Amino acid sequence: MNAIVEINQLSKFYKSKAALNNLTVTFDHQRVVGLIGQNGSGKTTLLDLIAGLLRPTRGACLTLGQDSSRLDEECLSQIGIVYQEQRFLPWMRVEQHLRYFGSFYKKWDDDRQSTLLIDLALDPKAKVGHLSGGDLQKLGIITAVCHHPRLLLLDEPLSALDPIARESLLTFILRLLDEDEVTIIVSSHALMDVERLVDWVICLNEGNLNANSSLDALQEQFAEWHVISTNGALPNPFREPWVRRQASDGRQARLVVEHSDLHLATFREKYHADVTVSRLNLEKIYPLLLKSQP
Repeated sequence: MNAIVEINQLSKFYKSKAALNNLTVTFDHQRVVGLIGQNGSGKTTLLDLIAGLLRPTRGACLTLGQDSSRLDEECLSQIGIVYQEQRFLPWMRVEQHLRYFGSFYKKWDDDRQSTLLIDLALDPKAKVGHLSGGDLQKLGIITAVCHHPRLLLLDEPLSALDPIARESLLTFILRLLDEDEVTIIVSSHALMDVERLVDWVICLNEGNLNANSSLDALQEQFAEWHVISTNGALPNPFREPWVRRQASDGRQARLVVEHSDLHLATFREKYHADVTVSRLNLEKIYPLLLKSQP
């Protein structure tokens, strides 16, 4: 089964407000998907629908081949979830909580648990109610991955982590891709970190799908040009519709352009310009996706 999650014309309304609007998208097997968008764009709602925590208003969501609103025990045992705000039993110690979680799974990996406790510097003797926000997030990560899920949903997993813990988690996720046949959907505003992990990007904007593309394709679609005129006569502004952002003083310019390869030769000839082409990272591509028409 190549499709781990299949979403067809999915809408979710809260009263009259659409959190998701007629969304159709597929998440393939062993893909790492970056789910990006502003606050309120529908990212957490989408993750909750996939996990079966919400029911759609309209449309269908199949998770691991089952209607997500009626997932059975076997299917649920193959899903791992990390929420931005974790809720655990405050009177337990970390090791007790992990034992409690592990009792629900047939394939709980004690070795992976021990390794992550060390790598993420989480004290197993600490009482959960005394943990910092970052340590609660570490505990959430451990509980989400030690049963070797086929589908891992991460909602802002890096937001409360210090730089060392963030690097340890990123390293582990990359290792996880080698160890498990897992599909990962990660919602995050930390785009520089997300870019290291993902091979596919979905951008939501006010519940609409603004982008659904491989990261490589997006980085081929957009580019930055450093333009230097050979005769001192560059326009200000440039009128080409494929120029998405620009700053020019008449002799040189920095342009963010779409479909660079299609226009480069003609542009150089038209403006008698030397052009240096640079690749854009996801952080710079992101605002361009928000301005795209859904």
